Amino acid sequence: MTAMVRGGGRGKAINDPSQLTGPEKAAVVLLALGEDHATIWQNLDDEEIKEVSQAMASLGTVGSNVVEALLVEFVSGMTGAGTIMGSYEQTQKLLQAFLPPDKVDALMEEIRGPAGRTMWDKLGNVNEAVLANYLKNEYPQTVAVILSKVKSDHAARVLAALPEDFALECVTRMLRMEPVQRDILDKIEQTLRSEFMSNLARTSKRDSHEMMADIFNSFDRQTETRFMAALEERNRESAERIRALMFVFEDLSKLDPGGVQTLLRGVEKDQLGLALKGASDALREMFFSNMSERAAKIMREDMEGMGPVRLKDVDQAQMKMVQVAKDLAAKGEIMLAGAGGDDELIY
Repeated sequence: MTAMVRGGGRGKAINDPSQLTGPEKAAVVLLALGEDHATIWQNLDDEEIKEVSQAMASLGTVGSNVVEALLVEFVSGMTGAGTIMGSYEQTQKLLQAFLPPDKVDALMEEIRGPAGRTMWDKLGNVNEAVLANYLKNEYPQTVAVILSKVKSDHAARVLAALPEDFALECVTRMLRMEPVQRDILDKIEQTLRSEFMSNLARTSKRDSHEMMADIFNSFDRQTETRFMAALEERNRESAERIRALMFVFEDLSKLDPGGVQTLLRGVEKDQLGLALKGASDALREMFFSNMSERAAKIMREDMEGMGPVRLKDVDQAQMKMVQVAKDLAAKGEIMLAGAGGDDELIY
C-alpha cells in the first residue's frame, strides 16, 4: 500500500487531489519519490524551487489514496504526447537547422563521447575492460592499428584485458605494422564513432519513458506492480515501453564474466547473499561460477544460514545491486545490456 506523505503546516489530512494547487501536487510527488530522485530538483529554476518548497513546508498530511492518484497522474503525464524532452537526436536536429553539417558533427561528437579532442584521445579515456570487450570481436589487424594510436600505458592495459591468444596475435601484428594509409584510418575512426562511441553514449539519450523506467526500478515490487497495472489501463503503449526499458535484477544475467567479477567486488557480501536468496537458479549459479570454489561454498552456507527472509529485504538488496551495476556502467567499468533484446551482448 502507498504510504502517506507528510509536509509541514495543515493539521487535517488531505484526501481529495482536487484540493491541491499545482505546486502542492508537485510537492506531493517529490516527497513520495524521496531523496533517491532529488536530481529532479535540478530541472527546476530558482523560482519554481522556492514555490514548491513553500508548498511542501505547509502541506501537512496527504492521504495514501491522494499520493497514489497523483503518482499515476505524474506517470501518465510524463509518458503522454504533450511533454517536451530534450535528447541527443533532438539537439542534433535543431543544430542542423542553422549550423554547417561539419560543425554539427564536431559538436555532437564532443557531447556524446568521452573527453578528448581526437578519437584516439577519447579511446584513452574509456575503461580498458570496456574497450577490450568491444575489440575482442574485431580483426587482430584492426585492433593493432587502434592500439598503436592510443597511449602506450592504456594500450598495455587493454592488451592485458584481452584473451591471451588474441592479444598475442595483436602484438604480432603491431610488430609487423607498416605506416597505415589515411583512408584506412578514416574508416576505422568512422566505425568506432558509429558503433562503439554511439553505444557508450546510449545512457545520455534519455526520453521521458527512460526516466520513468528508472523511477519504476526504484519502486518495491508491490508498488511497481500496482502502478504498472494502473498505467496499462490508461496508456498500454507507454506501460509496455517502460517495462521494456526497465533494468531489473535478472538482467544482470547479461553481464559478461569480467563484468560479473567487477560487480562482485563492489557489493557487500551480506547484501549479495540476501539478493541471491531471491534470484533464479540460473542467475545464482552464474554468480557462483564467477567466485572461487571456496567463496561460493561460504556464500551458499551463509544463505542457508539465513533461513526465511522477508521479500521486502530481498527486493532492497537486489535494487542495491542493480544500482551498483548502473554506477559501474556510468564509470565505464562494466557494460550493461538493456532489458530489451536489441542491446543484448553476443559473444
